[in-house]
Amino acid sequence: MPSIESLALRHQTNPFATRHTRPGVLPPLDGWGSPRDIDAIVASVCHHGATAIVGPHGTGKSTLLAAVAASLSNEGRLAGVVRLRRRRESLWVILAVVRTLPGSTLCVDGWERMGWGIAWVVRRLAKFRGCGLVVTSHGATGMPAAVHTAGTLPLLAAIVGHLPTHRGLVNQADLAEAFALHRGNLRDSLNELYDRFEQRSRRS
Repeated sequence: MPSIESLALRHQTNPFATRHTRPGVLPPLDGWGSPRDIDAIVASVCHHGATAIVGPHGTGKSTLLAAVAASLSNEGRLAGVVRLRRRRESLWVILAVVRTLPGSTLCVDGWERMGWGIAWVVRRLAKFRGCGLVVTSHGATGMPAAVHTAGTLPLLAAIVGHLPTHRGLVNQADLAEAFALHRGNLRDSLNELYDRFEQRSRRS
């Protein structure tokens, strides 16, 4: 007969679930797992008018953008956050810039999905309107890059350290295997660890 402890463990929320790992929940960390300097990124926007967070898939760009947006919001300078999932949504960015007040900043997640032509229009329109831009992208944007993100094993370990307890069902070897399997994509690595936790919690 299963013990009370094993039953509790079986019904424990998976610490690698999206509710614990989505942007805005985790703190923004650098490749060594140390806190990012959000004020420096905000200062880059003030200096350049537009700036980018650049890096491969699953390396923390959206998490970092959420922290920047929160800082801008606290200062009363956030115009909004637009998350692009497909190119046809690009017109929402143009509309958002048109509605943005001078001196405020619009955050755009998924800048590369707009395509060169619309991106050029958005940048020119933002400059004309006197508003700032902070964007995430997988590649060059034509804007100064405030941060280049990268997936590292120390960063993955630090993220796991910020999650609810996994009660020893996931170990350092699992982290290294997940990281190698998904080639540094932290989002996919966390999904891998989610599956491992689920499998082991059912067996316990």
